[in-house]
Amino acid sequence: WYQREYGDVFAIGDCNSCPTGKTAAKVAAESGVLYGNIQRVLKGQEVTSGYDGYTSCPLTVGDDTLVLAEFGYDGAILETFPIDQAKPSGLNYWLKKEIMPSLYWRGLIRGTWRGPGFVRKVMRLGMTS
Repeated sequence: WYQREYGDVFAIGDCNSCPTGKTAAKVAAESGVLYGNIQRVLKGQEVTSGYDGYTSCPLTVGDDTLVLAEFGYDGAILETFPIDQAKPSGLNYWLKKEIMPSLYWRGLIRGTWRGPGFVRKVMRLGMTS
C-alpha cells in the first residue's frame, strides 16, 4: 500500500487496508512490490508497481495431504505451480512441511524472499493463469 497524498508513506502486512488474508505469503508478495517502489522513490522516479492481492492458505485436509489455495483480489486464482492445487496432494503437504518454513525463516525474515511471483512465472512458462 502506498499513500500517494504524502509521497513517502508505505505499508505492508496487517497494518494496511488491503482486503486480503493476513498471511506471511501476503507479506512476502507485498514486500517485493514495496522494495521496488521504495527504490523508485529514492531515485526520484514515480511509483509504478502495484500489489495484485496475492495470498496463500495451505489447508491440511488429511494426514499427509494439503490443498494449497493461492489467490488474489476478488478470489482470482494465482496458483504458483502448473498443477491443480485445489486437489489434495502429498506434494503440497511436503512443500508446507519442508520448504515453506525455510522460505519464511531464511527468506522472508531476512528480506530475501519477495513472494512467488518469479517462481510462478517460471513454472508456468510466462503464462498468467
